[in-house]
Amino acid sequence: MATTTDMAPGRKNQNTPARSAASRGREQELEAQVKQLQDDLKSITETLGKLTGEKAGEARAMAAGELKQLKRKGQDMLHEAQGQAEEVEKQLKDTIREKPLTAVATAAGIGFVLALLTRH
Repeated sequence: MATTTDMAPGRKNQNTPARSAASRGREQELEAQVKQLQDDLKSITETLGKLTGEKAGEARAMAAGELKQLKRKGQDMLHEAQGQAEEVEKQLKDTIREKPLTAVATAAGIGFVLALLTRH
């Protein structure tokens, strides 16, 4: 590093032993403070890493719980829909057994309407 005398050759060297010792003391103090700041930053970084990991774990656990709950709801809805479909099928079969001619006429009418719609 360039000293004051290097930068201004015409100036006298003002570095006396007392001044040099005081300067070294300040440098050491600054170095200690920088070291303390580095240690503090490292500690803060580690703490943030731990907090982030904990929050991610909590979020994963919550998501897993929600997923299980949604699966259960979906299965319940599926069973309910299957039950309703079976009930409608049973009612349709009962109606066909009770009134076979009406069922055949209805099926023919639906077929005719579909044929008209698909003709174009």
